[in-house]
Amino acid sequence: MTSSKNQEFNQGVICGIDEAGRGPVLGPMVICGVCFFEAELTLLDDIGVKDSKKLSPKKRSELAKIIKKKCNNYKTIIISAQEIDAREKKRITLNRLEEIKMAEIIEALKPNIIYVDAADVNEARFGKSIQKLLKYSPTKIISKHKADDLYPIVSASSIIAKDTRDSIIEELKKNYGDFGSGYPSDTRSIEFLREWIIEKKKAPLIARKSWETTKKIISEEISNTKITDFVK
Repeated sequence: MTSSKNQEFNQGVICGIDEAGRGPVLGPMVICGVCFFEAELTLLDDIGVKDSKKLSPKKRSELAKIIKKKCNNYKTIIISAQEIDAREKKRITLNRLEEIKMAEIIEALKPNIIYVDAADVNEARFGKSIQKLLKYSPTKIISKHKADDLYPIVSASSIIAKDTRDSIIEELKKNYGDFGSGYPSDTRSIEFLREWIIEKKKAPLIARKSWETTKKIISEEISNTKITDFVK
């Protein structure tokens, strides 16, 4: 930590930060930071907070409401498919985009201890990169893989992030129809994307055009370079 940074932060406030929707080819990514006073962290165990992926959508929604009501503060950032794609022109990786957005959340909340779910294979490097972006010096940043499974405060942020993304996906389906979860492993999502590209000759706004999944379908259906073209 550099001595030139402003040392002001919210004393005794612990923050957890996590994302939802990093991998999907359809829809946004949501990053959330949740703050609690250290003395109140036991509440998270009491209400059954755990990794959002281990909870049903209904349970996530119920817990998200409680966490928002009981926490000291929270902030969510929604990153659209277009913004995710735009990072390529800026020559930044998805990890770097996460670092920038997580730093933005930390600056807004000013906690003194932060736990983040590390996106980088080098978890310590991820935390240090975020710290360098801050205009103040928190006491510490703990950056760990699977932090949403290790620390209830990160689980809490994961729950709000996932619940927020689920709500956005349901709203998008009102305009686009049922496109599934948006993940490349979801057959319904790939069928939707392929059908849209065949009909409209371009990807929908909710699709991440920088994803190999989208590029492959566009190549096959618009450029007509299906693998069968090369098989005699």
